[in-house]
Amino acid sequence: MLTDKMECHLYAGRPPKVIWPNNAKVAVNLVINYEEGSEAYERLGDSHTDGLAELNWAYAKDHRDFAMEAVYEYGSRAGVWRLLNLFDEYGIKCTFFACGMALELNPAVGAAIRDRGHEPCSHGYRWSTPTDFKTREQEREQIDLAIDSIRRMTGSRPVGWYWRYSSTPWTRDLLVEEGGFIYDSETYNDDLPYFTEVQGKRHLIVPYSQTYNDVRFILSEGSLTPDSFSGMLRRAVDELHREGERGYPKMMSVGLHSRWTGQAGRTNALREWIDHNHEWET
Repeated sequence: MLTDKMECHLYAGRPPKVIWPNNAKVAVNLVINYEEGSEAYERLGDSHTDGLAELNWAYAKDHRDFAMEAVYEYGSRAGVWRLLNLFDEYGIKCTFFACGMALELNPAVGAAIRDRGHEPCSHGYRWSTPTDFKTREQEREQIDLAIDSIRRMTGSRPVGWYWRYSSTPWTRDLLVEEGGFIYDSETYNDDLPYFTEVQGKRHLIVPYSQTYNDVRFILSEGSLTPDSFSGMLRRAVDELHREGERGYPKMMSVGLHSRWTGQAGRTNALREWIDHNHEWET
């Protein structure tokens, strides 16, 4: 386990040697982002309607986009259950980056997180970005709202945190001040967890990934097919496994979304990658 405070710029090419359970060479962290229903809509009083879906265009402002809403709804109606069933099949426990509002709109998902033994990590109350908060107190209120919501919907409070894309200058201080958080994933800067110091206290960072993330299905510059996405994941775990065999085990975080990888063809690619990992017994 990690016992010393380490920042990535201090490694100088010599990362710490960690020991994972069962002496695994790679620790794979699977994350389901559950956001559906908490995205922005003008009809809810938001300044815009969220895009970032299967469609690369949207209706003009002031026109309700039923197609965009349906793409998001797929995640809560079908996609999340397909992923949950896949993980049940393999005995995998994952982390849910869950938005409180999304869980409130679909209580069965919160119950499934609880009953199937997955970890609820707070993704905010709404699917919010740092630009949504103008003051420190406004962000603190949203953090408290998310904690209360996730506790009610899953039966346990979150001990981890990840906003949409990035944090604000105040996020980490607010999490430590709240007192109940063990870690956050508000960075993409390493292949290992590490400790940092916040307000004189030791705070764990579990880096997330935008590289091994199914947003690549949506962004034009990314991996556009299930095969290319699973191929990237396979190459990554193979390379990290080699580093682990040389005495430097690593962690690999993989970001999944119910409305994207929850589509059957992409779930099948995820299944193939999981089967490949079992060959390594990571």
